[in-house]
Amino acid sequence: MIANWQTGIVKRIEQATHNTRRYWIELPETPSFAFKPGQFVTLDLPIHEQRNRRWRSYSIASAPNGSNTIELLIVHLEGGTASKYIFDEIKVGSAFTLRGPLGMFVLPEHLDKDLYLVCTGTGIAPFRSMLQYINHHKMPHKHIYMLFGTRTQEDLLYRDEMEELAKTMEGFTYRPILSRESWDGDTGYVHKIYEELCADKPEAMFMLCGWRMMIDEAKERLLKIGYEKKDIHVELYG
Repeated sequence: MIANWQTGIVKRIEQATHNTRRYWIELPETPSFAFKPGQFVTLDLPIHEQRNRRWRSYSIASAPNGSNTIELLIVHLEGGTASKYIFDEIKVGSAFTLRGPLGMFVLPEHLDKDLYLVCTGTGIAPFRSMLQYINHHKMPHKHIYMLFGTRTQEDLLYRDEMEELAKTMEGFTYRPILSRESWDGDTGYVHKIYEELCADKPEAMFMLCGWRMMIDEAKERLLKIGYEKKDIHVELYG
């Protein structure tokens, strides 16, 4: 079934980091917006004459809760036509057209293996939705690792929420990794962390979300460890 286009109205905006904002979007034509954690919506923005060049997709950062309001996490990309329009023109009360839910980057029905959620930047958005859903519905699961790579502590999206979840959700580990700042946590890149954790090749599933360079390298490294392609699921950003 192809999702129909509908109107989205911005109800709230919050600055998350120096270049990233959280947008809460209400869908008045849909009393209850049903989606699977990990799915995305596509926005049709007035930035080009050709319709398909106006489309931009963003993962839903909130978990399904029966309401018709969703949260999107959007970074202002240098030279990005769409993000410039969103940051400059879209205010609380603004309306635009969107379509969704879309995408197959979703949780498996049974979490019977260790789950590695590996992301960079706003790639954390679908994983935040998944973790909220797992926690709220008390889904049985093996160990879940969130490996979040970013530059500095200021760029740690949803930090307080993830740290709290690591304290309260059994079997969940949050490992932020900084590439441009020394601190008392992990530094460098995400790859060395999952390689250390998977040195004995435990049964595991990997979900990768972020920029192509990270995803391509992670896929190559995981295959070298001995995991199979079916164990690796990806969602590319950009």
